[in-house]
Amino acid sequence: MTDLLPADDRLIVALDVPNALEGLKLAETLGESVSFYKIGLGMLTGGGLALANELKLEHGKKIFLDMKLFDIGATVEAAVRGLARFDLDFLTVHGDPHVVRAAKEGAAGKDLKILAVTILTSLDRADLDAALIREGEIADLVAERAARAFEAGADGVIASPREAAMIRALPQAAGKLIVTPGVRPAGSALGDQKRVETPATALAAGADHLVVGRPVWSAPDPLAAAQAILREIAEV
Repeated sequence: MTDLLPADDRLIVALDVPNALEGLKLAETLGESVSFYKIGLGMLTGGGLALANELKLEHGKKIFLDMKLFDIGATVEAAVRGLARFDLDFLTVHGDPHVVRAAKEGAAGKDLKILAVTILTSLDRADLDAALIREGEIADLVAERAARAFEAGADGVIASPREAAMIRALPQAAGKLIVTPGVRPAGSALGDQKRVETPATALAAGADHLVVGRPVWSAPDPLAAAQAILREIAEV
């Protein structure tokens, strides 16, 4: 492939593969086209932290550790303090204010940014009803949870691109990050996501970073898939 576009930190590729060896192989395939990777719970027992360190220290990549921590404050603080030693870039916790405050305490003195999960992009209103979450439109609940997370000290939030504009308009969102999973290039399968938009739409709505996984790692040519997304980002 010729005339490759350079990496753009706005694109975060999710390494949702079974283990660190496959994650490293994918990162090597993508090469200089991707500078930011997400490593989540699915790879935690497959060498995820080791891969995070290798990509960070040996390849100069940025790392988003997607752990979605939730527990009592003391436990969250201790967990984040331990993870912060790895010099990573983003870490997710659930957006409950007590969790966010504890995570910020644990990350004190480090550059690690704490991102609060509002409502998972794989959930719809029926899922929230089943979980006994109070009534209301998802977008309104997301905006309210985002505002409370910002007030508790979150550096940013994870939210569907469909709620990005509403969050960006919040007074509390000034200077904060909006990171959007649920991003699918035009023509891609939805997979397990229910609230999705294209990369261009998500960025136009106020997202700072786009998390894209399956459309890249499951593509016959992952590098070509990443380059197509970079072209769409560049045109925004």
